Amino acid sequence: MKAKKKRTSAGLLLFRETSGELEVLLVHPGGPFFVKKDQGHWSIPKGEIDGDEDLLAAAWRELEEETGFAARQGSEIPLGQVTQKGGKIVHAWAVRGDADVTQLRSNEFELEWPPKSGRLRSFPEVDRAEWFAIDEARRRIKEAQEPLLDTLLQRLRGSQ
Repeated sequence: MKAKKKRTSAGLLLFRETSGELEVLLVHPGGPFFVKKDQGHWSIPKGEIDGDEDLLAAAWRELEEETGFAARQGSEIPLGQVTQKGGKIVHAWAVRGDADVTQLRSNEFELEWPPKSGRLRSFPEVDRAEWFAIDEARRRIKEAQEPLLDTLLQRLRGSQ
């Protein structure tokens, strides 16, 4: 029996300081399954690796595809990896940057909706992006990704 290959994703956690308070950018998944879900469902912008793609290159690609936002490359802070409930491994970096969330532009995916209707509909992969202070980000982010916030705080304290 063939072992199931673990899915691997890479992502970037944008951060900024506003009035002396650290904020992080999180995204909310699009599509019909998440319309009424909020706390515990937000994520860093991330996505699956294409073949043997470099993890950091994939993280930058996913930020662009899911949000349309950009930041200065070369200043990434490694945050390590986490494993989500379904077994997906997420490799993450943080990068200082800023983005106007009203300018969100996400790629789309197709899904048969309603189920068994025979009709394909397009949905944005990400339907919202918001800046959150760390305490609020902890309430919003997927539980498995919360350690990424702790690692960011540790790394930023270490660089001061």
